Amino acid sequence: MKDCLFCKIAAGEIPCTKVYEDEDTLAFRDIAPQAPVHVLVIPKKHVSGLSEARGESDKALAHLLRVAADVARKEGVEESGYRVVTNCGRDAQQSVPHLHLHVLGGRGLNGEMA
Repeated sequence: MKDCLFCKIAAGEIPCTKVYEDEDTLAFRDIAPQAPVHVLVIPKKHVSGLSEARGESDKALAHLLRVAADVARKEGVEESGYRVVTNCGRDAQQSVPHLHLHVLGGRGLNGEMA
């Protein structure tokens, strides 16, 4: 999608601080972190959100979760604990209409949501 912020980041049109990248997935640091570790994991293919992911393969969706877990390990929060969150829609505060997982950690999260 040509006007999607995350599609532009995935295409390299907008810079980001990459944490992980493969053919289908990109993980990068959030520009307004809510925790010491706050990384976004996105599919490079545009999918508006989790509700629109019905047509995606189980393998592609599982890969996003595996990348989130790998990011937590690489960022050093696997043992202390981390949260993986996806916001779905306007009422849930989804600010970019592109499926993305927030990987948060590095401090106690005390029930706070991304």
